[in-house]
Amino acid sequence: MLKTPIARGVALATLGATLAIPTMAQAAFVDDSKVNLELRNFYFNGDNRQDDAAQSKAEEWAQGFILRAESGYTEGTVGFGVDALGLLGVKLDSGRGRVGTGLLPANDNGAPDEFSSLGLTAKAKISNTVLKVGTIEPKNMAISRSDSRVVPQVFTGTQIVSNEIDGLTLDAGYINQVNNRNSSDYEDLGASLNGGAIAAGNEIDDFIFAGASYKLLKNLTGSYYYSNLEEAYKQHSFNLIHVLPLGENQSLKTDLRYARSTDDGSSTVDNKAYGAMVTYSVSGHSFGLGYQEMNGDTGFAYVGGGTDPYLVNYVMIGADFAKANEESWQARYDYNFAAMGIPGLTFMTRYVTGDNFGADGRGKEWERDTDIGYVFQEGSLKNLGIKWRNGTYRSNADREIDQNRLIVSYTIPLM
Repeated sequence: MLKTPIARGVALATLGATLAIPTMAQAAFVDDSKVNLELRNFYFNGDNRQDDAAQSKAEEWAQGFILRAESGYTEGTVGFGVDALGLLGVKLDSGRGRVGTGLLPANDNGAPDEFSSLGLTAKAKISNTVLKVGTIEPKNMAISRSDSRVVPQVFTGTQIVSNEIDGLTLDAGYINQVNNRNSSDYEDLGASLNGGAIAAGNEIDDFIFAGASYKLLKNLTGSYYYSNLEEAYKQHSFNLIHVLPLGENQSLKTDLRYARSTDDGSSTVDNKAYGAMVTYSVSGHSFGLGYQEMNGDTGFAYVGGGTDPYLVNYVMIGADFAKANEESWQARYDYNFAAMGIPGLTFMTRYVTGDNFGADGRGKEWERDTDIGYVFQEGSLKNLGIKWRNGTYRSNADREIDQNRLIVSYTIPLM
C-alpha cells in the first residue's frame, strides 16, 4: 500500500518510465500504448429510516483517481506487454456514525483521509488470444467486478481470453484475492450464499472459471460458464440473448438465464436460478419486463465482497432479489434523449418486487430506482459526465432504505 501522495507519485512516475524504456527497441510496444486518468467525484446519502437501527444514516463524499496505463505488445509471434492500475480515494466528508457507504474504508474512528493501491499486470498475446497475470478485472457470467463506487473492485489472478474462431469467445481464469472498492489491501475471497453456509474453519482460497460465448445465429448468442469457489459452491451458468429487428428503429431483445449452484466441500448451497428479461425498443424508448425465480434449499450463490451477480433483478439497493424460493418481477423504462436531439442525456426508472421468501414464505420486498445522466458532448466540458441515482427499498424482513448518489466523472487521456 502506498502511504503518501509523494510515494504514490514516485511509484507512478517510475512505472511510466518503465513503460517508456521499450520504445527504443519495440516501437509497437509504445505506439499502441494508452494512459488515461479518470476523476470520479462521488456523494452518497443513505437514510435507513429506523430510529432503532444501529446506524440510521450513511453519508459520505469522496474523490476518486483511477490511473490506467496499458502498453502495446512487443513484436514477434508472442507479444508481451504490461498494464498498470493506480487507485486513490480521498475523503472529502465523512464521520463516525455516517460510514458504511462503500466509498471509504471504515474503522472505529470513522474513515481515513485516503486509501490507495497499485496493481500491475503482465500480459502476452498470440494471434487473437491474450493471457493476463496479476491484477485483473473480469466481467463475465461467472464473476463480474463491481465499479459502482469511487474506485473499482479488482482481483489478483490469471485470465486468458481467446477469439481465434469467428463468433466464438473462450474465457478462463483463476482468482485468489480481491481488493474491494473501499480498500487498500488485497484479501482472501468471500462468498454471498443467500442462506447457505460454510462449515467453520474452512477457508476460501481459490476461484476458478471457464466459459464460452458463441454467436449461434446472426441475432442469437449463447453462453455457458462453469465456476467453483473453493469450499463454497460449484455453478453452471447458461445464457441466451436474441435481438429481433422489428423495422426502423425498433427491436425486441430477449435475455434468458439459468444457473445451477451446488455445494462444495462442506457447504450447504443448493439453488436453481431462472431469469428472463424482454425489452422492446423504439425511437429512443425501451420498455422492459423481467422475471426471476429461485428454487432449492438456498438462494443464489456468488463471490462476495461487492461483486455483481449475473441476475436480471440485480439492482441498486436490495441487490439481488435472490433469497431462497424468492420470486421477483421487474418493470423498467429507459429513454435516450438523443432521439429528440439531445445527445448525452439519458433516463432510466425501474420497479422490482419480490416475495415468497423467509422461513414462513411471507417475506416481501420492493425497490424503485431512477437514474438521470448527462455527458457533455462539446465545448470545454466535453466528456464530463454527471449522474444522479435515487433509490427506495422497502421490506417486511429487513431495514427500509432511501438512497441518493451523485457522481461526477471526467476522463483525461494522457497518452
